[in-house]
Amino acid sequence: MKTVLLSQRVEVIESYGERRDCLDQRWCGFLEACGYVPVPVMNCLEDMSGFMDAISPAGIILTGGNDLASYGGNAPERDAAERRLIEQGLARNIPVIGVCRGMQFIADYFGAALHKVPGHVACRHELTGKIARDVNSYHGFAVTEPPAGFDVLARTDDGVIEAMACREKKVLAIMWHPERETPYKCEDVELFTSFIS
Repeated sequence: MKTVLLSQRVEVIESYGERRDCLDQRWCGFLEACGYVPVPVMNCLEDMSGFMDAISPAGIILTGGNDLASYGGNAPERDAAERRLIEQGLARNIPVIGVCRGMQFIADYFGAALHKVPGHVACRHELTGKIARDVNSYHGFAVTEPPAGFDVLARTDDGVIEAMACREKKVLAIMWHPERETPYKCEDVELFTSFIS
């Protein structure tokens, strides 16, 4: 089975004086359903190039959680780790998928602005566009205009971009959480496997 790298959220545990990397366990089940072995990436990892050499991943997933530090978030180490992951993915032509915060980071990385949006937390939306279906939603920030070089694949009725893809590089970004669906949706499994493969 091929490996896929996953970025992790940062949880601050004040009572222990710890900053912990963590990941929703449902990512493991979703990626196994896709036929991949998930490998979490520590946010404190400095030698991303050496790590990539050792793991030889088939894909990279930037997961949800934590606002970007430039938008008030408290996990600058995560931003730095995801920047290194994107740079390695682009340099090595490894597919990169951003999910929720991951899409926000991709948008910011490529020069698009994020905006606070109401009505997108703990609800569902119907999408229109190349991807037209019902999806979950758990985000307070969104993208309304894509970065240069990206095609919009789906929007909600209030104009929020829910999926976009880079024309020149292997970068895909979505705002919904495929790992939170029960059971996992075959459309999400197909989206991930076809893009990574």
